[in-house]
Amino acid sequence: MTPLVSILEETPYERLNINTRHGNTFIIAAGDNSAPPLVLLHGSSLNSSIWISDILKYYQKYKVYALDIPGEAGRSDERQLPFTTSDLDDWLYDVFNGLLISKAVVMGASLGALLAAKFAIRYPEKIEKLFLLCPAGLGTQNKNFIFTAMFHMLLGEKGIRKLFKKINGNVDMPEIMLKYQTLITKNINSRREPIPIFSDNEIRRLTMPVFLFVGAKDIILHSMETADRMKKLVPYARINILLEGGHSIINFADTILEQIN
Repeated sequence: MTPLVSILEETPYERLNINTRHGNTFIIAAGDNSAPPLVLLHGSSLNSSIWISDILKYYQKYKVYALDIPGEAGRSDERQLPFTTSDLDDWLYDVFNGLLISKAVVMGASLGALLAAKFAIRYPEKIEKLFLLCPAGLGTQNKNFIFTAMFHMLLGEKGIRKLFKKINGNVDMPEIMLKYQTLITKNINSRREPIPIFSDNEIRRLTMPVFLFVGAKDIILHSMETADRMKKLVPYARINILLEGGHSIINFADTILEQIN
């Protein structure tokens, strides 16, 4: 039994497939069709299952759509879409149309947050509220992380487990998710494309309600730089600095739901 089925087996949910100009998109959907839509975008080398525990809380008030981003470790089309073109924007636009969504709360984590911000800059009318969890593209990357990751990968599964613990702010991840991420790490080629940084003018175009969550112990991105830049360029944004948080922001669904409402 997969992690998705074992955790969501008592929760009504659907598995959807939406056709876009960039191939098939796989989606986990839960909640009442009449409820306001909430779109979730996962991080790099992951898939919609990363949102499982959050979906259990969000679906009670929202129609939740957890998307598998193309080219990542999910069931959507295998082709990776470049950051520097409009392909990712076009893909998400097609997903919105396929789901008959005119406007939604959009939440992204890491790479998914970069995509969410990119989409919001181009299609602000589609965004009710924007939630960015440790977003890529707003602050610079920690250049030392690649060496840290390579060192731990050489140590096999034990090293991978230690790496994920560091990514999670030196807190052990739930065993079921740790095993799942370890399996993914061993079987997928992660993106090698440099992550572009949004310009000041692009960030200023985020005129919808914006909520930023960053972890003070993030070892992948310079999250404090991200928070400072957001505070300067989007002064009305609600900024949350999680002092014990790492790059993987988990177990904060209640706090996030509070702010969504």
